[in-house]
Amino acid sequence: MILFRYLMSLIFIIQMYLMMVVLAVVYVIPAMISRNGALAGIHAYCRWVRFSARVLCGLKSEIRGKLPEGEVLIAAKHQSFFDIILICSVSPRPRFIMKKELKWAPMLGWYALRIGCVPVDRGKKGRAIVEMKQAVANNPAGPGQLIIYPQGTRVAPEVVMPYKVGAGLLYQQLGQPCVPAATNVGIFWPRHGILRKPGLAVVEFLPVIAPGLGVAEFTATLERVVESNSDRLMAEAGFVRQR
Repeated sequence: MILFRYLMSLIFIIQMYLMMVVLAVVYVIPAMISRNGALAGIHAYCRWVRFSARVLCGLKSEIRGKLPEGEVLIAAKHQSFFDIILICSVSPRPRFIMKKELKWAPMLGWYALRIGCVPVDRGKKGRAIVEMKQAVANNPAGPGQLIIYPQGTRVAPEVVMPYKVGAGLLYQQLGQPCVPAATNVGIFWPRHGILRKPGLAVVEFLPVIAPGLGVAEFTATLERVVESNSDRLMAEAGFVRQR
């Protein structure tokens, strides 16, 4: 049975990247014309990944909570590529704070820049925060949902990692509501490796954190809310993180 799951996972991964190429080509002219064209291609790809994960790997996916709309900051738990797919699939106009290296990724990088994603050099630390804030302030992409991963990277379900200050600084700078997002996707779709496990992967949008908190208070509130709800979602799926 496990060999069959590995085989189906491998088939899923291969076709997932092939479809990325196909849809990137199909939507390239609409994407060149407007940001909406690029968003249409990305939304089509996200729907395909969710569909094919369910069919080939038995990995269902579900979005819970009130969907974010308008100009908001989404601060999300990041466990694997699949939580990006889920958030992107339901956000009308998403753009991400992303690591700088991704902008050089074939097709993926161009589409990311086309929808207004903000590349950040994580190795520069303090300088990266300054550049991030400047890029967000000079946003040419128009209104939408700005998505940041406050831990700065993918974090495996069993790992405890503190939240960085970047999300709090953006929250303060933008003066917008923040929508926290919890997830359990790392149980089924790990950071590394081939195996995709069957089950129900969930991203849950949580109650809004209104503008007006200080950076430290916001960061502490965000960490408490996102981590406790991610633990709850993982426990529902049979995984208990040891703190």
